[in-house]
Amino acid sequence: MDTVTFQHILVARDRIAGKIAATPAVASVTLSERLDVPVYLKLEHRQTTGSFKLRGASNAIAWLDAEDRKRGVVAASTGNHGRALSFAARLEGMRAVICMSKLVPANKVEEIRRLGAEIRIVGNSQDDAQVEVERLVAEEGLVMVPPFDHPAVIAGQGTLGLEIVSAVADVATVLVPLSGGGLAAGIAAAVKGARPNTRIIGVSMQRGAAMKASLDAGRPVQVEEMPTLADSLGGGIGLDNRLTFSMCRDLLDDVVLLSEAEIAAGITHAYSQEREIVEGAGAVGIAALLAGKVKPRGPVVLVLSGRNIDMGRHRDIVCGKTELAA
Repeated sequence: MDTVTFQHILVARDRIAGKIAATPAVASVTLSERLDVPVYLKLEHRQTTGSFKLRGASNAIAWLDAEDRKRGVVAASTGNHGRALSFAARLEGMRAVICMSKLVPANKVEEIRRLGAEIRIVGNSQDDAQVEVERLVAEEGLVMVPPFDHPAVIAGQGTLGLEIVSAVADVATVLVPLSGGGLAAGIAAAVKGARPNTRIIGVSMQRGAAMKASLDAGRPVQVEEMPTLADSLGGGIGLDNRLTFSMCRDLLDDVVLLSEAEIAAGITHAYSQEREIVEGAGAVGIAALLAGKVKPRGPVVLVLSGRNIDMGRHRDIVCGKTELAA
């Protein structure tokens, strides 16, 4: 398979029905007044495991045959995919091993451990963690479920796009957090499949945005993975990327990057004005609008992708008590 289509996403919607929550899209009064266009927040951070990742993980698990289920699953993760895969595997009584780098926040690691998965902490990047994944596949026969570059994962994430067009029929612009591209590719395929003229804009951080660097280079490239408030957007896209690079290249209308201060402002606005607690990756759509990085036209939907923020470390940012340098 060289792409994920609208039809694949419709099949995924039926396959994972009852296993994920259909999350609401609500109007933001403050952002709508500020930008003079209707702005809606897709509250995917209220998903069962605290992020959109449960959609793709559930679809990938449902895709496995009986023999693969006996073998168990393994994945590299910056946290949210690991949590979702652990949850989905536990529901099916399957073994799950999650490989993460030392940059993954402790709160995400502990939640994955609580869900019963085995944990491997390896190196300082998701690429380092992926090496351990490949070893476990080769030596222990586990089935790899990648966090983004996998057709079932992309199709599962795309179900979120189906919900967007159902909730906001005249949506003109969708802002999507962009990392490895599974969410962005899936949403773009779903939304453009139903509303071809809708603009899909990927939003990432300035510190180590692998997909943006790859799109600029015209091919997948490696970037240095650095600490960032949007930790869920860290990691590479894989030099042998099969799906998400080409889908993002063909389907995204633009990609914008944010400073740490801009991401912090998005987190703070989500809490102080919208009364929603979101992690850095979940706040980038809000942040892009506040920073003037996107000039919206028509109804806008912002995907609030996750809530798994380390409140012990970032409470002051959430509450607007800390200002970061731009």
